[in-house]
Amino acid sequence: MDLQAPLGNLSSTQKDQLMTEVKQQIAVANAQELVTKITEKCFKKCVTKPGTSLGGSEQKCIAMCMDRFMDSWNLVSRTYVRRIQREQGGGGF
Repeated sequence: MDLQAPLGNLSSTQKDQLMTEVKQQIAVANAQELVTKITEKCFKKCVTKPGTSLGGSEQKCIAMCMDRFMDSWNLVSRTYVRRIQREQGGGGF
């Protein structure tokens, strides 16, 4: 199936809208994946004996784990964006 033909019939504004919607959907999917990864990794690390509630040390461990995970993810993301910008000739931050 040729996807170029239907896209060729769109106006510039419609193409821009479509790109914006696709970018938003990708951002939502990435956020969902991030939350899933944080939950899996931090739960495995911090909750060794699952029960009906979390103990104080488990809560603290999960909070610290999530903070470290987010800090690491943000660092990797910023570094990746800088690299892409450099490669495209856009400079860096």
